[in-house]
Amino acid sequence: MNDSLRTRTTQLQFYTTATYECSYLDHQVARSQVAVPAELIDGHAYSQLVQHGFRRSGLFVYRPWCDHCKACVPVRLPVAQFKPDRTQRRALKRHADLQVRVMGLEYLESHYLLYQRYQVARHAGGGMDQDNREQYQNFILKSNVSSFLAEFSINNEVQMVSLIDQLDDGISSVYTFYNPDIPNSSFGVFNILWQISLAGEMQLSYVYLGYWIDQCRKMAYKARYKPIEGLFNGRWQPLPIE
Repeated sequence: MNDSLRTRTTQLQFYTTATYECSYLDHQVARSQVAVPAELIDGHAYSQLVQHGFRRSGLFVYRPWCDHCKACVPVRLPVAQFKPDRTQRRALKRHADLQVRVMGLEYLESHYLLYQRYQVARHAGGGMDQDNREQYQNFILKSNVSSFLAEFSINNEVQMVSLIDQLDDGISSVYTFYNPDIPNSSFGVFNILWQISLAGEMQLSYVYLGYWIDQCRKMAYKARYKPIEGLFNGRWQPLPIE
């Protein structure tokens, strides 16, 4: 454990999980380092942990801690320096009719049904496509830190939902699910651009996007948002991409 992190989170303990099948790279196993106890991880402690590469899933705060693989790189976008490219600007125009509502961690059946459709369409066989309402609530609606939902609708029909954490220096994009049945949509792109705009309005410096994995198509897209920083050997620096 990094000494500077240890001194600022002295009441927390960190344990390493057993190996499990990697969700992102074929024929790989993974391990995670988990911070406990969850009830001691308030907003300030969580902000420090995110700065050191941790993420949140429900009440679990973790980071990749694999024995022989460093493919998962924590990444963040510096809000003030970001400039959308032509494709990203087109996504803004394409979904300009989306109406956004920011709300607390409230269960809505319409959100759960959209979550189900998204998982079945995009992650069939991955386990989350079988999530019941309790599992959905444990994943999306349980948090010990400052979290909120952003609901995106057209004509009062929910098209996309994002779970977002507020940090000391930015916001963390925890999870987003959207209508998988609209052809040629760019909901994910629009969502990230909206979060960048939100962080700017909140006078926060960064949008944390989780992990970039160059060899994994569903995680490599994050490099399209420039400039972007990665955490290498405890230091945030520009991501080395073409």
